[in-house]
Amino acid sequence: MLAKRIITCLDIKDGRTVKGVNFVDLRDAGDPVELAAIYSEEGADELVFLDISATEQKRKTLAELVYKVGERINIPFTVGGGISSVADVDILLQNGADKVSINSSAVKNPQLINDLVAKFGSQCIVVAIDAKQINGNWIVHLVGGKVPTELNLFDWAKEVEERGAGEILFTSMDNDGTKDGFANEALAKLSTSLKIPIIASGGAGNMQHFTDTFVDGKADAALAASVFHFKEIKIKDLKEELQEKGIPVRL
Repeated sequence: MLAKRIITCLDIKDGRTVKGVNFVDLRDAGDPVELAAIYSEEGADELVFLDISATEQKRKTLAELVYKVGERINIPFTVGGGISSVADVDILLQNGADKVSINSSAVKNPQLINDLVAKFGSQCIVVAIDAKQINGNWIVHLVGGKVPTELNLFDWAKEVEERGAGEILFTSMDNDGTKDGFANEALAKLSTSLKIPIIASGGAGNMQHFTDTFVDGKADAALAASVFHFKEIKIKDLKEELQEKGIPVRL
C-alpha cells in the first residue's frame, strides 16, 4: 500500500495565512513563508498554497510569495488561486511550485484541464472541487464557495479524471473548519469510483479524524490547516499515531 500523505494548507488572503469556518469568518493564522518552513521541517509530506481571493478579485496568484515559500521548503508544493491559462502555470512553476491546483477556471473551461495536462503532464495538475450538500445532492461551488453550479460532485470528478488531471482535492464546504471530521462517505464514493488519488479536505479536528478518512473515506491524502496552524496537532505525533494504527506514512 502506498504511504498516506499529510498535507498542510495555507489559505492566503492579502499576503497572510487565514482560516475560517465553512469558508467565512476568516482569522489571521500567521506569515505564510514562516509557516511553510515550519511545516517542511516538522515532516509534512506536501504543502498546498491557495490564494483564496485571487479568483474573486480577478488577479493572479502572488508569484513573488510563491517564490519565497519555495526557497524555504524541501517538500512538494502545490499552488492555486486565479489560475486560468497555460501562461499562469508556467509562471508559478518557474517560481518554485511543483504542482498547480485549478478550480473555478476548470469548471468554466473544462478544456483547460486537457491543455495543462498536455503541456505539463498529469502529475502536475490538481483539480480542486469545493462542494456542499443541497437537498441530499453534492453540488459543486465556485469562487471560494460563493457561487453554486448545477454540477454534481461525482459527475464532475469523473470528467476531471477523464480529462487527465493527476489528483482531485475535494473540500466539503459543510465540514470545512468545523473540526467534526471529514466527509468520509463522499470521499469513499470518490475513491472507489476513480483511479486517481483523492485528497480529503475540510473537517479535521483531532487525530482520529485522520485515521477515519484513511480507513473509512479511503482517501490517499488528508489536508488540514487550523489544527496545524494553531498547534492543536503536531505532524510528528499524528504520523506516529497513524503508524501505530497500521496506516502507512512516511516518518
